Amino acid sequence: MSLPFYQRSHQHYDLSYRNKDLRTTVSHYQQEKKRSAIYTQGSTAYSSRSSAAHRQESEAFRQASAASFQQQASQYALSSDVSRKAASAYDYGSSHGLTDSSLLLDDYSSKLSPKPKRAKHSLLSGEEKENLPSDYMVPIFSGRVIPIAQVTLKLEETEAYHAKLNEDHLLHAPEFIIKPRSHTVWEKENVKLHCSIAGWPEPRVTWYKSMPINMYANPGKYIIESRYGMHTLEINACDFEDTAQYRASAMNVKGELSAYASVVVKRYKGEFDETRFHAGASTMPLSFAVTPYGYASKFEIHFDDKFDVSFGREGETMSLGCRVVITPEIKHFQPEIQWYRNGVPLSPSKWVQTLWSGERATLTFSHLNKEDEGLYTIRVRMGEYYEQYSAYVFVRDADAEIEGAPAAPLDVKCLEANKDYIIISWKQPAVDGGSPILGYFIDKCEVGTDSWSQCNDTPVKFARFPVTGLIEGRSYIFRVRAVNKTGIGFPSRVSEPVAALDPAEKARLKSRPSAPWTGQIIVTEEEPSEGIVPGPPTDLSVTEATRSYVVLSWKPPRQRGHEGIMYFVEKCEAGTENWQRVNTELPVKSPRFALFDLAEGKSYCFRVRCSNSAGVGEPSDATEVTVVGDKLGKQLFTCHGLVTGQSYIFRVRAVNAAGLSEYSQDSEAIEVKAAIGGGVSPDVCPALSDEPGGLTASRGRVHEASPPTFQKDALLGSKPNKPSLPSSSQNLGQTEVSKVSETVQEELTPPPQKAAPQGKSKSDPLKKKTDRAPPSPPHDITCLESFRDSMVLGWKQPDKIGGAEITGYYVNYCEVIDGVPGKWREANVKAVSEEAYKISNLKENMVYQFQVAAMNMAGLGAPSAVSECFKCEEWTIAVPGPPHSLKCSEVRKDSLVLQWKPPVHSGRTPVTGYFVDVKEAKAKEDQWRGLNEAAIKNVYLKVRGLKEGVSYVFRVRAINQVGVGKPSDLAGPVVAETRPGTKEVVVNVDDDGVISLNFECDQMTPKSKFSWSKDYVSTEDSPRLEVESKGNKTKMTFKDLGMDDLGIYSCDVTDTDGIASSYLIDEEELKRLLALSHDHKFPTVPVKSELAVEILEKGQVRFWMQAEKLSGNAKVNYIFNEKEIFEGPKYKMHIDRNTGIIEMFMEKLQDEDEGTYTFQLQDGKATNHSTVVLIGDVFKKLQKEAEFQRQEWIRKQGPHFAEYLSWEVTGECNVLLKCKVANIKKETHIVWYKDEREISVDEKHDFKDGICTLLITEFSKKDAGIYEVILKDDRGKDKSRLKLVDEAFKELMTEVCKKIALSATDLKIQSTAEGIRLYSFVTYYVEDLKVNWSHNGAAVRYSDRVKTGVTGEQIWLQINEPTPNDKGKYIMELFDGKTGHQKTVDLSGQAYDEAYAEFQRLKQAAIAEKNRARVLGGLPDVVTIQEGKALNLTCNVWGDPPPEVSWLKNEKALASDDHCNLKFEAGKTAYFTINGVSTADSGKYGLVVKNKYGSETSDFTVSVFIPEEEARMAALEAQKGGKKAK
Repeated sequence: MSLPFYQRSHQHYDLSYRNKDLRTTVSHYQQEKKRSAIYTQGSTAYSSRSSAAHRQESEAFRQASAASFQQQASQYALSSDVSRKAASAYDYGSSHGLTDSSLLLDDYSSKLSPKPKRAKHSLLSGEEKENLPSDYMVPIFSGRVIPIAQVTLKLEETEAYHAKLNEDHLLHAPEFIIKPRSHTVWEKENVKLHCSIAGWPEPRVTWYKSMPINMYANPGKYIIESRYGMHTLEINACDFEDTAQYRASAMNVKGELSAYASVVVKRYKGEFDETRFHAGASTMPLSFAVTPYGYASKFEIHFDDKFDVSFGREGETMSLGCRVVITPEIKHFQPEIQWYRNGVPLSPSKWVQTLWSGERATLTFSHLNKEDEGLYTIRVRMGEYYEQYSAYVFVRDADAEIEGAPAAPLDVKCLEANKDYIIISWKQPAVDGGSPILGYFIDKCEVGTDSWSQCNDTPVKFARFPVTGLIEGRSYIFRVRAVNKTGIGFPSRVSEPVAALDPAEKARLKSRPSAPWTGQIIVTEEEPSEGIVPGPPTDLSVTEATRSYVVLSWKPPRQRGHEGIMYFVEKCEAGTENWQRVNTELPVKSPRFALFDLAEGKSYCFRVRCSNSAGVGEPSDATEVTVVGDKLGKQLFTCHGLVTGQSYIFRVRAVNAAGLSEYSQDSEAIEVKAAIGGGVSPDVCPALSDEPGGLTASRGRVHEASPPTFQKDALLGSKPNKPSLPSSSQNLGQTEVSKVSETVQEELTPPPQKAAPQGKSKSDPLKKKTDRAPPSPPHDITCLESFRDSMVLGWKQPDKIGGAEITGYYVNYCEVIDGVPGKWREANVKAVSEEAYKISNLKENMVYQFQVAAMNMAGLGAPSAVSECFKCEEWTIAVPGPPHSLKCSEVRKDSLVLQWKPPVHSGRTPVTGYFVDVKEAKAKEDQWRGLNEAAIKNVYLKVRGLKEGVSYVFRVRAINQVGVGKPSDLAGPVVAETRPGTKEVVVNVDDDGVISLNFECDQMTPKSKFSWSKDYVSTEDSPRLEVESKGNKTKMTFKDLGMDDLGIYSCDVTDTDGIASSYLIDEEELKRLLALSHDHKFPTVPVKSELAVEILEKGQVRFWMQAEKLSGNAKVNYIFNEKEIFEGPKYKMHIDRNTGIIEMFMEKLQDEDEGTYTFQLQDGKATNHSTVVLIGDVFKKLQKEAEFQRQEWIRKQGPHFAEYLSWEVTGECNVLLKCKVANIKKETHIVWYKDEREISVDEKHDFKDGICTLLITEFSKKDAGIYEVILKDDRGKDKSRLKLVDEAFKELMTEVCKKIALSATDLKIQSTAEGIRLYSFVTYYVEDLKVNWSHNGAAVRYSDRVKTGVTGEQIWLQINEPTPNDKGKYIMELFDGKTGHQKTVDLSGQAYDEAYAEFQRLKQAAIAEKNRARVLGGLPDVVTIQEGKALNLTCNVWGDPPPEVSWLKNEKALASDDHCNLKFEAGKTAYFTINGVSTADSGKYGLVVKNKYGSETSDFTVSVFIPEEEARMAALEAQKGGKKAK
C-alpha cells in the first residue's frame, strides 16, 4: 500500500517535508488562525489538567479575545465543505465506524477542532461539533510566546499585513503528489484507492467509473473520504463487475487534472478442499481468513472509541487507544496489533509502550518529545484481513527556562562510528525562540554512567559534528543543545547508544554489553563449533622509537574467522632467540602498541601473535633490529662547498649551556660524487670568503651554520627560525659539525683557479652524455613581507632549469652598513622547495642584501645577482602584499592558465580576492587592463580571448577589506600559441562504467612525471581518485564520481617545457558522464519500437516489438503475469534477428489472458525489456476488437458489404444512400428497407462497379427513419443499416441545408407596387434552413412594412413604402445548423433610385388600375327572349370617381326612351329595360363605363324569337329528319 508523503518523510522541524498541498493547507490555517485568535501562553491546547480546568482556561481565553475571535471564528466554523476537506486528517479505518454521511461530517468536524484533545473519545453533541471551527491545520511556532495583553495589537497588525497579500500569487493548478495505484483483489474483498493532490484553491476531487461515483446511490458500496490532502475511494465487497478503470479528477479555478488506476477482481473458480486447509497449504483463495481453529468466510474489524487528533507538550505523558471489535469472535485467537508513526512501525522502548488488553489497544508515551509528533496509525490484522485507523498527534515545545531561548534540537543520530571518533548529526529545533540560532553544544555520556561532558568549547554552526576523545570499545550516548543570543535551550532527546569501534571490526564482532552500567564489550564466539585459529599479523613495523618507548603497528591477519581477535606482543634482544611476551595479562585489541621499560641503547626485535577463542596463532615476521633512542632527535645537516672526487670523513660534537662535548667517532671516508653530471664548477661555488656569493666558513674552526630548517618551516607563515649563532660560546643547544679532509693541513676548499679545470675535466663528459646541467640563477628577488626581526623573500625560478627538475633553493644574505655590504651568511641549511623563504633572526632597522641559488640533480647553480637593499622593519601596511610565484600553464593559441600564491602579508584583514591584469609585452604601462571586474577567490584563472602569436605579461593584485594591494611581479612574457603535438585531457568511460581522465604526452624525458591536480591542488592523497601512469600515458580514475568531484582537473608533465592540459567537470558534464557510465555498466539492447499489440485479419492477436539490432546469440523470454510462457498450441513465437522483430501470436483472447505481458531481451551483456498491460477496459476493448475481426473474416466469406451504407448529398440537394458490395454473383439479391418495410427500387444493379444507391429527392423530415440493405444468396447474407434519426438525421439535414444554402443565387432587387423586394432562388427550401436578414450590420426588425418569406424556391425580403432610411447593405444569411452562408446586395445610390422610381411607377399604375371605371358584373353574354316580353337587365359598375355610363346598340349610341328605358343610379347600378321586345330589338348591345382613369365596355347579345315561327321551324326540322331516316 502506498503511504502518504507525510508518513514517509514528515519532520516537524524541516518545512521542506511539507509538500505543496500541505504547505497550502498550513498557509490557509495560519491566516484563519491569526484572524480568529492568537495562540497564547495561556492557551488550553496543551493543558494536561482536567476537563473542567480546560473549560475554565478556554473561557478566559475567549474573553480575552472576544471581539475578534467570536465574530471571525463563527465565520470560520461555517466555511464550505471543500475547506473542511482540505484540512481533514487522513484516516484509513474510519469508514468502518461511520456509515452515515452526516455522521462522517460531524465526527470530521470534531476531529478538526483547534481545541485541545487528549487521547479520549469526544463527548460533544452534534450541535456543539457544528459550532466548532473545522479547518484545523498544522501549527508552526517560530517565535516567542505572545502575552495576552498584546493580543489586540497583534491582531490589528496581522490583519493589516494580510490585507496587503496578493492571493493570486498563491494559486496553482492541481498536481498529483501520489497517484492512485492499480490493485488486483479477490471477490468479496475490500479495496482502497489513495491519492494525494496539491493545489490552491483546494482542488475538488471526483471519482469516476465511466461516470461519477455517487456513494449515496449505492449505500455501503462506496466510501469516499478526503482528509489532510489524502483522498480515498473504498470499494466494499468487490464483485466481478467492479473490474474497471477508475479515474480521480481534481479541479480548481486553475485547471483540471486526472489520474487513473485499474482494479481487477479475480474469482476463485475451484472448489474448497478442506484437507488442504487443515494441512496448512496456502493455496486457498484470499476470501477465507485462516485461524488455528478453522476458517471464517470473512472477518469484520471495527474501531470504537477511537483516539482523535491529539495535542501534547514536551515532557508530558499521553495515551492513544481505541476499542477493537472483531466479528466473528474466535476464542484464543488474538489479532496482530501494530502501531505506526508516519508509516514506520513502532517498537516498544523507554519512550513508547504498547498494550493489548484483549479488546482495547493502547499506545502510551512516557515522556513526550517533539520527535513524537506525526501521523499515528493502528493496524489490526486477523488472518488475511486487516483494517487500520489514523490520527495526527501534535507536540508543542516545552517552555524554555530562559525566555527566548531555543527549543531542543531534533533527531540526534550517529552517522558514522570509528574507534577514534563518532560523527553526530541532528536537525534544527522547531522553535528558534525569536532570534537566529548561533550554534549547538554537543554532550556525551558513557553508557552506564550519569556523567555528561561537553564535547565542544565553542558552538558549532552546522548540524554535524565529529566527537573525538573516545575510549575504544566503550558505548556512548549523545545529546545536543541549541544556543541563540538569549541563552541555551533544553537538551535534545538522547541518541541511541553507539560503540566506538571501527566499521570493519563491528562487522566481525558479535558483541553485547556485559553489564548495562559499564558499557564494556565482550567478544563472544559466533560459531564455537567451527573456531578458526587466526593467522599471523602482517606489515609489522616500528613507527616511532624514543628513549622511553617504541611504537609498533601492524595489520590484522587475513585468516581470523568471524569473531574478534586480540594480540600478544613479544620482544627479544638482537642476536638472541629469547622471546618474551610483553602484555601477558592484558591482550591488545588494536593493531598498535607502545612498549615501555626498554633499556636505552640496546637493540631489540619485535613480533606479534594473534589469539581468539580457538587458540593463539603463529607469530608474525620479526622486525628489523631497533636501537632504543636511535630515532630520537635524528639531525640532518647539509654540508656545502665539497669538491667532486674528493673523499671526506666527518665527526660531530654537541653543545649546551655547559659547553662543547667530545667529538664523536670519525665516520668512514665518503667520496663526493655528482648525482648527475660533473662536479660543481668554481663559478658555481666560489671560495668561501667575504665576497658576494661565498658560503660562510673559516679554516680550522667551527663551521657556523643556522639550525636545520625543514620544509614545513620554510613555508610562508611559519614560525621564525631559531637564531643563527655567530660563535661556539653562543651556540647553546645546537649541534656542531666539522669536516676533515684526507690532508688536514690543506685548505678545506681549493681555490677557484684549481677547482675550475678540475670541475671541467669531470663534468664535461657527463654533460655530453646526459645533457644535464645545474640551473641558471633565479632572478627578481623581492621582499614579500617584513617583520621586526625577519623578512620573507620571493623570487622567480631560473629561466633555464638545466634539463632536470629544480629540487630546492639556497638563500644567502649580508648586512649593508652605509652602503657597504658585509659578510655573506647562509640563510638556510636545508634546501627550500618553495620560491619564497622566511629569514629569521635579523636585526631591526638593518639593511640587507640577498642572493639565491637553485639546485637540481646536476648540482648547485650559480647564485643570482645581488638584490636591492631591503630594510628589516615592521610593516604596518593595511592593504595586502603582492601575490607571488606567478606561473603560466596550459598555454594555447587563445588561452592560458595563470596560477599564483597568496601574499605573505595579508594586511590588517584577511585577503578576500584577487584582480588579474594583462597587457601585451611590448605595450606601455598605461595599457594594463583588468581581466575580472569582481574579485575572484581562487588562486588561478583561465585567461581567454588571447590573440595567437602575441606575447603577454600578467600581474596579480590582492584585495582585503581595506583596499587593493601592490601588484605582483610580472609573469611572462608568454606567447599565445598552441605548440605542435599538443594534446588535451580526454574523458573515457569503459565497458564497466568506470570514468577516467586520460592524457598522453609524446615529449616526455626519462625523468618526466605526470602530476594531476584538482582546481590546481595536488590530488596525490585523494581517496576518491586513483592515478595510473605507464610510459607516456596516464589515467586518473574516479572511484565514485559525484558532486564532490566537480572542478577543473589538470595534468602537468614535469621536466618538460610546460606541457599541461586540463578538463572541466561541471554539473552538466557530471550528469552526462554518470548517464554514460550507467549505460556502459548496465548496457541495454536498443529498441526501435516498444512492445505493442495489434489484431490481425482473422482475429489473431500479435504481440511484437523491434530492436535496433540483434546478434545470433540474442535470447528472448516471454513473461505473462510474472510467469514464463513457451511456444505451444496457444502461443506461437518468432524472432527475426536480421530485422530485430520479435513476435508472439495468439489465436484468440480469452478472459484468463488478462494481465501483463513482458518480452525480456538478452544479447550478450546487454539486456532490455518491454511490457504491455492488458487489464480492465483496455483488455475488454482489445478482446472485443479481436472478436469483431474474427466475425468480419467469417462475414466476408459470402456476399458482404465492402463499404457499409452511407449517405451523400448531391449537387441537386438530393440525398443519395450508397454502399459498396463485394464477393457477389448473378444470383445475389439486394433488397432495400425503410423502417422494416421493403422499398421498391426501379433501378436494376448489375454489380459491375459494386456500388448500390438509393436516391431521395427533396429530403425532409418525412424521410427520417432507419434504412437497411440486405445482400443474400446461397452462401449467406449480409446486411447494413443506416439510422437517419435523432442526431444522425440532424447531421444529414445540416449537410442538406448546407447544399441548399450553397445553391442560393445572388440577391436581386425587384420593384413592386407595394415597394422593393430583395430575393434569391434556391434549389428547394426546407424548414431546417434558417434565414436571417441584416441591414447595415444590424438585424432587420420585421413589421407590417418590412416582411420576409419564402414562395416556392424564392426567399424574399419585402420593403413596403421604402424611405431613404432603407438604403444600405443587405445581407441574407442562410444557417445550415453549423455554418452561416451569406448573400449580399447594396440597395443604395443608383440601385435604390432606379428601384424607387420603378416602385413609384408601379404604384401609380396600381392606383389607376384600382380606381378606373369597370363593370363588375350582372350582364350576360347572350339574352334570348320571346317577342312581346319585357327585358330587364341590371349591372353593377365601379369607379373612383364614379364613372359615366353610356349604352351602345350595334356599336351605335343608344338613347333612353319609352321603349328602351336606360337608368343609372347612385353611380353604381345601371338598369337596361325594353318593354315588349320585338325582333327589331335583336342585336349586339354594349355598356360603356368611363372615368378619368379609364373606360371599359361590356357587350351582350339580345336575341328575340316568335313562338309560331319556332314551332314551324321545328316541324320542318322533324320532317327533314324523318326523310333521312328512311
